[in-house]
Parts: sequence; C-alpha cells; structure tokens
Amino acid sequence: MDQKQNIEQFKGQPRLPKFAIPKRYDLHLKLDLSACTFSGLVHINLSIVETTKFIVLNACELVVHEVFFTTSLNHLSHTCLRFTPCDVVLNGNDEILMLGFEQFSGALNEQLKGLYKCTYADKGVRKNMAVTQFEALQARLCFPCWDEPALKATFKITLDLPSELIALSNMPINDEKINGNVKTVYFEESPKMSTYLVAIAVGLFDHIEETTADGIKVGVYCPVGKSDEGKFALEVAVKSLDIFTRYFSMPYPLPKLDMVAVPEFFGGGMENYGLIVYRENEILYTDSHSTAARKQRLTIVVAHEVAHLWFGNLVTMEWWTHLWLNEGFATWISYMATDIMFPEWKIWTQFLQEINGGLRLLDAQEKSHPIEMEIQHGHEVDEAFDAIGYKKGSAVIRMLQEYIGDEIFQKSLSFYIRRYAWSNARTEDLWSVLSEVTGIQVNSMMDSWTKQKGYPVISVKSKDHILEFEQSQFLLSGFHGDGQWIVPITLCFGSYDRIKSFLLESKSENLDASELFPTSDEQNEDEYGEASWIKVNIGQSGFYRVKYGDELHARLRKAIEKGFLSVTDKYGILDDRYALCVACEQSLSSLLLLMDVYRKESDYIILSKLIDVCYNVLEVLRDAIPELTNALKEIFINILLCSANHLTGLMRGEVLMALAAFDHAKTHEQAMHRFQSFLDDRSTELLSFFPYRSFVLTLSPDTKRAAYIAVMRNANTSRDGFESLLKVYREADAVQEKEHVLRTMASTPSPDILVEVLKFFISKEVRDQDIVYGLPGISLEGHEIAWRWMKENWNFIVNKYNGGLLTHFIRDIISPFCSNEKADEVEEFFESRVTSSFAMNLKQSIEQVRIKARLVESIKQERQPLQDLLKQLVCKG
Repeated sequence: MDQKQNIEQFKGQPRLPKFAIPKRYDLHLKLDLSACTFSGLVHINLSIVETTKFIVLNACELVVHEVFFTTSLNHLSHTCLRFTPCDVVLNGNDEILMLGFEQFSGALNEQLKGLYKCTYADKGVRKNMAVTQFEALQARLCFPCWDEPALKATFKITLDLPSELIALSNMPINDEKINGNVKTVYFEESPKMSTYLVAIAVGLFDHIEETTADGIKVGVYCPVGKSDEGKFALEVAVKSLDIFTRYFSMPYPLPKLDMVAVPEFFGGGMENYGLIVYRENEILYTDSHSTAARKQRLTIVVAHEVAHLWFGNLVTMEWWTHLWLNEGFATWISYMATDIMFPEWKIWTQFLQEINGGLRLLDAQEKSHPIEMEIQHGHEVDEAFDAIGYKKGSAVIRMLQEYIGDEIFQKSLSFYIRRYAWSNARTEDLWSVLSEVTGIQVNSMMDSWTKQKGYPVISVKSKDHILEFEQSQFLLSGFHGDGQWIVPITLCFGSYDRIKSFLLESKSENLDASELFPTSDEQNEDEYGEASWIKVNIGQSGFYRVKYGDELHARLRKAIEKGFLSVTDKYGILDDRYALCVACEQSLSSLLLLMDVYRKESDYIILSKLIDVCYNVLEVLRDAIPELTNALKEIFINILLCSANHLTGLMRGEVLMALAAFDHAKTHEQAMHRFQSFLDDRSTELLSFFPYRSFVLTLSPDTKRAAYIAVMRNANTSRDGFESLLKVYREADAVQEKEHVLRTMASTPSPDILVEVLKFFISKEVRDQDIVYGLPGISLEGHEIAWRWMKENWNFIVNKYNGGLLTHFIRDIISPFCSNEKADEVEEFFESRVTSSFAMNLKQSIEQVRIKARLVESIKQERQPLQDLLKQLVCKG
C-alpha cells in the first residue's frame, strides 16, 4: 500500500522528477508496415543523481511487455546486477511510465505524430511508409524516454524493416544485414540531442546528393521518379550550411545532412538533427508547376530548418516556454540567408508580409498572448505553435538587430552558440550574452516585448516643430490596453538624409526637431511636396503601428504621390491605416483615399497588401452597405488594372486572381477560353490572359490559379468547369498542381457546388493535411453555406482531423462573419463541443467576428460620404 501511495505522488506533475538523467539510448525498432505496428527494445544508460526507489519517464500509447534494469557493481567491472521491479505503472493521463522498462510495442498511427504511417504510390499501388514527428511531446509515442528538451543524450538506433525499403535516421548507416525479407540497419551513435529531434523515415525513395567544401554529405530523398524536383532544395541546403557555418563561426557538427520529402506531414518541415523531414509541397520544385512564390517559400523553409541545426539543435531551449526564441530566430535568419542567396528577390521587403497582416491582427486582439508563454505542462506547447511565436518573435529579433547593429549582433550570437553548444539555454541567457557584448541592458527592453501580449501604437502630432509622441497598446476592439514598451523610434524629415532615433521609454515624450525640418530656402515642392513630410518607423524595422495627425498624414499621402518614399515605408503607411480603420480609429473613406494614391504601383509587397486590403474591405462592406459592393469592386479593378502593365511573374498571378475574384468580365472571358483550350489539348500549355493587353503569353504556374478561380466563379451558371477542374486534380501527378486546384475550388458563388466542393475536401481523395489549402479559398458568398455544412458534419470532422487541423476549420469558416448575432450563434453551437485543442483559436475567431461587427456599424454611419466618394472614384476610372 505504501508503494502505491508513493507512486501516486508522480501523477499530475508538469515535469519529470530529477532522480535520473539519461546519458545514452540504444533503441532497436522492428517495423511491420503491413500490419502498421512496431515493437522494440530500448536500453537507457542513466545517471542516478538522487536516492530514489523509483524511475519515472515518459511513455504514451505503448504496450510495455517486460521491465528490468541493471547496475554495474563499479565503473571498472563488467559484472552487473539485474533488478525486476515490484511495480510497473503506466499512467495514460500524464503520459508517464513509472519504473524500468525493456520490451514495448505500439501502432503506426495516422495522426501525423510519433512514429506514424503515411502512404505513397509505387507504380499505381498504394504502399505504407513510416515517418517520425516527435516535436513537441511525441517521442514518447515511439519509445519510453525522458521526453523533455533539457534531458539530452546520445542515441544509437537500429531498425528492422522490409529488405526492399530504404531506412533513414539522424546519423549515417554503420552496417546493414539482410536475413531473408528483413533488413537490419545499424546507424552510428549520435551526439547529444533532445528526444524531440530523433528521426526515422522508412520507405521507397530516389535521392541525389552533394558534398560541401567542409566534407558534409547533403542528400535529398524524394518520391521515386522525382529526384530532379529535389535539385533546387539541395542547392539551397548546401548554400545555407555554408552561410550559417560562417555566421555562427562554428561548423555543422554532424557528418551528413539528409532531407526527405514525405507525402503526409503536418507542418512545413521539422529540423531533426541530420534528417530534416518536409511535406512534399515544401521541398519539391519544378519550373513547369511551381510558382515564383513557391520557389521563394521553399528557399525560406529550407533555410529556416537548416538554421535550427545551430539555433535549436546545438543550443536547445531549456523548456518549451522558450520555444518562441527557437522559431522566431530561425524565421528571421532564414530571410537573412535567402537575401544572401538571392539578393534580386529583395526578400527583406517580403519579411514585412511575414510579420504583418494576420499576425498584427491576431496580436491586436484581447485574446492574444505573450510570445514568451509560461508553459507549465508540455501539452500547452501547442498553443505556443502559432503566428505570435514565429512571426512576432522574428519581428522582435529583427528590431533588436537593427537597434544594436549587424556586426555586434552577429558577434553576440556566435558567442552565445559557443557558450551553450550541446547544452540548453533560456531566453534570459541570450539577453545576458547580448548585454555582455554590447554593454546595452537588453533584458529590460526585451522583456517589455516578450513577457506581455500585444504591441503599441505610437500617436504622432506636430506643433511648431515640436513632435508629440504617445504610446498605448493597440487593440482592434478600439480600447487601449495598459501595456507599455521600450520602443526604438526612428523617423525621417522630408528626406532619408534627415534621420533621428531615440528610445521611447515612457507613455509620452516631446521631441524638438527644429534642426531637422527643412529651412524655408530648402523647401522645394518638387523635392518635398507641399510641405515637409515626416515618416516614423523607417523601413518598418520597429514592431509598432503609427497613427499620424491629420496634417501629417496628408503630407505623407502627397509624398507617396510624388514618389519620395521607399517601398517598405509605403507598405507600412497602408498597413497601419488599414489597421486603424478596422479599429474604427480612422474612417473607411480615408482608407480608400489612401488606397487610390497607390495606382500604378508595381512592387510585390505593396500590391499584395493592397489586394489583401481590397478583399477584407469587400468582406465588411458587403454586410454594412451591400448595394455599394459592385461599385467598390469596380474601383478596385481599376486600381489593379493601372498596375497591370508593370508586373513581374511573382505579382502577375496575384493581380489576375484578384481580378477573377472581383468578377472582372474580360478576365473571366479570356480565362474560360484559355482553360477550354487547355482541356482540348493537354499537350499544349494553358495560355495567359491579360485583358489589358492585345497579346497573350504562355501561362506560368503563377497565373494558372487565376484561370481556375474564373472557372469556379462561372460554375454558378455551368458546372462543366467544376467537373473539368475535378478531372485536372485527379489526373495531376505533381503535388503542386493538386495544390493549385485545391486553393481555388471553393471560390464558387454557387451554394450547391460549394457543398460538393466541401464534401470533396474531406473525402479520401484529399489528404487530411491538404485541407489547409482548400478552406481559405471559400468565396464571400459561401460563408453561410460553409458554416451550415460544418455544423451538420461536425462530428465527422472532429473525428477525422486532429487539433491542429481543426483550427483551420474554425478560423477559415467562422472568422469571415461580420455580425454579433453570428458570433452569438457560433458560441452557442460550440458551448458543449469545444476542446482544449482549438479553444484559444475559437475565442480568437469569435473576437475577430465581433471586431468586424463593430466596423460594420461604423461604416453604416458614414454611408453618405462613402457613396459620394465611391461615385467620384468610379468616374476617375
């Protein structure tokens, strides 16, 4: 009885007790891919650091067959004593196994976690493969272990598998033995690493490889017959290894780096030491099917995962509370590496897209959270895997880098990596190193950004050359929170040659800028506009919004028209004005006047933001003043057509998709014609359709999705296009082509066809993970239909999809609503159905609905001014 009572003390604890520390795992797994099961033996070398009767470790959904542990009599003797425990307690709720262990078995699950099963086609036959995904808490689904990031150990892995298959793991193969139909593969012992970085992949692959100048073998494993599609990723990986070796002043410590493309994978990629696993779409590239945007994303994703080999794997977070630092840093530095590899992409401007938009909207909600979340139990990690940790984290790191300076920042990071190599660190450890190297007290500044939720809006007014700055927490609800930040302020006066910077450490501060304003002799209308303009947050390097007084904003609008501002600053002005409009701090009329001065823009990030704002404004205006919807579409079409003749391949598809979504007649006409030509003769390429040009171009993958949108927008009158698009999906061999179709199918205005599309999305023809491509494309007209369909099918959906995928149903189907009545309806439906896996996402989505409901009411109040303005802009053409 006493023994049982003592065991009870370990239940319900957030962390494992520190009685024993693992030093080495010897893991032997036997895979049965036909039965989708595995069994195994694990021997763990431990250091017992405290007197204890118990050994407690993690295990989940495993069957433990036999338990014992041994101890050497002394360190010089090979004599061992063997102990069989008097009790074995496997607690499913806490995912812990109490006492020792040896033999175990489990199932290859289909939830894309732990050691899981996915399928691939081999000459038309569906076959199973096995892959691991252990971050954050899933190593325990594969073998009993100390499944916490700080408990690093070495791993020696052995696999039994069908002899015709290929086995991959973190380390190179040391030996292979074949016995009949079974092959045993012995891998070299790994260096010290956390359990979440252990990796295995077993299946049929083709592969290509290169050897770096440092002698590292880099390989890409692809589906059979698609090795050519892995060449670009291989090139990026080799270059990234070289960049990060130099940046961190430390070589990659493993003898090889493999990257494997698997057909089913929840995330984009996972940075397992020596074996990075990717979803096929994220690593395979072909000129004939991949868009320019996909090429850029592939580069960023590969660079992100390779960066983790130092920042995450070599130096690992002490606990999941510091996950944001891992992900935020890897996101930021992946853009740096991409810029080095492809400077012509000007990727830092697109970094603004990465951190803005949805993130700033999310972090401006009351249901937000700090980027450094205090995680007590490992199960809370899922909430930290969101845009705030990744994107805000990367934005805050970039802001710090800009404030400190590139060279000193790099020096500090190299020092940090060397100090904590093969060990674990906390966020505070990095701040301490930065403070030590720079002499700047980084802790207090960064704590204001990482330990509190949200971000500030800086209000700026000018009076007699005195600038008045005031900070408050920006919330889309219109309220201002109590947060206060230490904000690096940068600003320029009428020219990028007149720059001022300072730290705003209080709620408000005045700045005498007399010496920075142009003198009366210098004020030249051709150079400065009607009066000198002031731009705060130069290059959008700071993570805050700026609200200008009316006079300052009017000057900036004039400066945009005159072409005085940089691309990033023009982007920031539009982005901030849109957010202020959503928060009802600026009128929709003022936003539309600003959007009008962006005619003839050709830069990708500005046009992309402009299109995004167009979609969002249409969404709320349709609810607020529906009779103005068509006029607004016409205005947006005219703005986009003004830019159309200046477009590059990257932007061409975005503009054409918007024109198709806004029902531009000539775009639809040309798209339908070209699509039919494509169906009639698959050997020829689908042609591009530019209604504003007198000639056509060969359609690149960037513009193909626009054709598909036009087809589905016309499916209301003819379902032939829908059936044809289904056929394109079913016959497509390239995963990129299937993605194009999925992203566009739900754009139909037809209720009946939309329901068919939604049924198709959750059918066996579409991989579970690919639901993330289909749901965001639901048309404005289809939101209510999709909501009704989701309610009717909720039991099926919740049983089919795991928590991470459920959040996409919640966000993409609920968030587009714009009324408090609908928010109430959603809350009532989920009152008895919500689970922890999507509870936070549901709260955030409902809050977004209520924010837009408030905006709808605000827009109704400016009906007459809006009508007058729209009439004026329509006439402008």
